[in-house]
Amino acid sequence: MIRELAENANTYTPVGPDEERVVDPRYVISFGAGTDPHFTSVQRLRLERDGVVDVVAEVREAVAARGRPACIWEVGDSATPDDLVQRLLALGCEPDRVPLAVGMVLTERPADGVSNATARRVETLAEYEEAICIAHAAFEMPVKSTEEALARASIDFAREGDQWATYLAFVDGRAVARATSQFTEHGVLLFGGATRDEERGKGAYRALVRARWDDAVARGIPVLVTQAGPMSLPILTRLGFREVSRIHILLDQFGESD
Repeated sequence: MIRELAENANTYTPVGPDEERVVDPRYVISFGAGTDPHFTSVQRLRLERDGVVDVVAEVREAVAARGRPACIWEVGDSATPDDLVQRLLALGCEPDRVPLAVGMVLTERPADGVSNATARRVETLAEYEEAICIAHAAFEMPVKSTEEALARASIDFAREGDQWATYLAFVDGRAVARATSQFTEHGVLLFGGATRDEERGKGAYRALVRARWDDAVARGIPVLVTQAGPMSLPILTRLGFREVSRIHILLDQFGESD
């Protein structure tokens, strides 16, 4: 189950306001609250070899019916058929800007290290909005996506609590990084670790991991699960995370955007 969480995290997260999840034996589509393609993900793919073309058409139709012209396909190690990445590329998908994520798990306290940063959960709407701005700048999100996230910040901030939490890391009293956690019965899912460019190398990312580990321990589920990109992979490895899967990420732009 831990490997499944690492490979198909959005399949197991609670559905929030203005979000939706379509669960089919062959796939799961997660519709997040945003129009950027990365808020529409297709994962947990269990397709028959001769059914790939039909499923892709079916998924595209479902996504388009919700007014979205694009989505992300997340093809993990357990996806079938075993040549699914090549088949999706042949059908018009292309590697995403970060084309590979590594599913990783931590089951022991993260390794200690020198850090100038501290981290904690956000406490106010203003802090939550600052966390949005840090993440969207770090991930180079479109202006429209940032505006959408800030417009619904009060709604999303109200979700903070037992299932979902947003964290900020501070250096000399200034917020320099953010991250989130999703709490499940099997482990704590880590999402969206992002640091201001000028503040890298001061231990903010490490402090965010430690804060979420402490919360996991307090809840009696000392397991952290995440998907690492090329920037976070080295530091997560040094902190003690181990690789359990690999996920190919493909962008599917099948419609016309506004």
